[in-house]
Amino acid sequence: MSTLSDSETAESQVGPAISDPPNPTGPGLRKGYVPQLILPRAKTGPQETALVADGEVITYAELDSRSNRLAHCLRGLGVERGTLVGICLERSVSWVISSLAIMKAGGAYLPLEPGYPTERLAFMLSDAHTPLLLTQQSLGERLRGDWQTLDVDDLLVSDYPVTWTDRGDITGDDLAYVVYTSGSTGRPKGVQITHHSLLNLVLWHQQAFGVKAGDRATQLASPGFDAAAWEVWPYLAAGASVYMVADTVRNQPTSLRDWLVANGITITFVPTPLAERMITLPWPRHTALRFLLTGADTLHLYPPSGLPFTLVNNYGPTECTVVASSGAVPSNECPSELPSIGSPIANTEIHILDEQMRRVPVGTTGELYIGGAGVARGYINHADLTAERFISNPFSSSSKDRLYRSGDLGRYLPNGQIAFVGRIDDQIKIRGYRIEPSEIIAALNSHSEIAASHVVASEDPLQDKRLVAYLVLRDGSQLSYRHLRDFLGKLLPDYMVPSIFVLLESLPVTPNGKVDRERLPRPDAANLPDEAETLPQTGLEPQVAAILASLLKLKHVCINDNFFLLGGHSLLGIQVIARIYETFGIELPLYRLFEAPTVAELSSEIDQLLLAKAAAMSQEEAERMLGPDAASGTEKL
Repeated sequence: MSTLSDSETAESQVGPAISDPPNPTGPGLRKGYVPQLILPRAKTGPQETALVADGEVITYAELDSRSNRLAHCLRGLGVERGTLVGICLERSVSWVISSLAIMKAGGAYLPLEPGYPTERLAFMLSDAHTPLLLTQQSLGERLRGDWQTLDVDDLLVSDYPVTWTDRGDITGDDLAYVVYTSGSTGRPKGVQITHHSLLNLVLWHQQAFGVKAGDRATQLASPGFDAAAWEVWPYLAAGASVYMVADTVRNQPTSLRDWLVANGITITFVPTPLAERMITLPWPRHTALRFLLTGADTLHLYPPSGLPFTLVNNYGPTECTVVASSGAVPSNECPSELPSIGSPIANTEIHILDEQMRRVPVGTTGELYIGGAGVARGYINHADLTAERFISNPFSSSSKDRLYRSGDLGRYLPNGQIAFVGRIDDQIKIRGYRIEPSEIIAALNSHSEIAASHVVASEDPLQDKRLVAYLVLRDGSQLSYRHLRDFLGKLLPDYMVPSIFVLLESLPVTPNGKVDRERLPRPDAANLPDEAETLPQTGLEPQVAAILASLLKLKHVCINDNFFLLGGHSLLGIQVIARIYETFGIELPLYRLFEAPTVAELSSEIDQLLLAKAAAMSQEEAERMLGPDAASGTEKL
């Protein structure tokens, strides 16, 4: 059992988990909120560019006047402190103006992804008890309910005043926005973010990346993803310009690179799967881009040397206001280890604890618990879920301080940074071994011809669990199943080497940038690696191949084809053993099929058993079973 001195020792090993500046609760900012930081920009640089989208350029003066007009309208409709207003709009100028107007009116905005199914959107609006929904006629017709639906296009050209007097009564504890995230119960849950938390994110971001009025940033995350707030407010609060990336560009690595360079973008955020593709592309020596920020998923690659910008890896659950830790990723520092997720951002603490809520030593894996300014108020209208995930901070003297239990695994490194290990619920258990998929992904991505990968556990209806690796190869690359197995076999123990490899043109991603497991295709003949092998022609191989092909319902099986790769499983393997007994009259243990799953390997196993059986027979019996030539070899056994 750990003692207090043990905890103190562990704490001293991990070093400080809180950063000091900036302090959003300091003098003059205790009641501050983001619109107060944007307002001066309309006065000091009214004609400076605020937003660029689809060829439309919006100045700070226009951003201010349009959002003021809409804020007046919302106030007239009853929006006040704490009122939650839904926004169901595509990424657009209207979406940003609407969000800003809601905050100016004192309310909090609820961003909704228009591409989500109608039932999911309706659930969010009902679950949040939203009285108003801002949308467009084309979208609003499918979202009828107990809320009032308003066409934002009409409101933005209304006759309301274009000037605004700040309310002055908004505090840091008031809600800024609510964003929904997937729930373990099968229902999404709304995370409540206060102005205090949002302001901390904005001020840290501006300081960490030196954001100035001359910067050009990008907005490419879907509106319903929490990163969208991170892409907008730190820059508008600094007087910088936000460029919205067209849908035809934002998911294409090469096109996005060219667009960033052509538009002189200085800071961009790109979801992890896309960032991993982009850092492997050739870049011009001189580009305006200073920082390529990434996050939302596990980063498996280090940037190559010579990139003209800094790659920054960021980590943070939605419940902790987008970012909880951040760190620049060096070039090829330690390819055998995943890049770290950096260290806690300003006014944030990260504790790595064991199952008894004790701090673990440096280098030991535990669950990440996050505290500080970014911790959300909780889940809207779900006190039970809030109590489960947001707990009292046992390391604080204040009863008000809370920690968010992330469900993520990590460990502190000697330099104070954090290594992300994976999700607790992503761990895979196969044949008694616990496996972290991220370790396999890191090994795969170290191959020079693999651009991206993902690993899952596949279970067929007969409950035969196997590792499946999904691969995106670099242009022109071709890798065989045997090559992939041999490559991983030099890096990983056998139980961590996938039995199935599926080739894809790209990994499917969700609107928030994570790999979409639901859209990963089932392995089939069209997406498996091409072995380029000849058909079995010698010895027992044709007969063994015929047995496998028959049971797998395939036209033919090549000599290096793997029984499990082609769809075999343990119960079907029992039938293979039975067919072998019927055909060759020998009893092959089932475990041998797992150890020798290819036609060539299985044929060799059968041949050895036949020779051993023949050695125990008389010469006459051996000739009847094997033939005169083979039987003569038994004299040497």
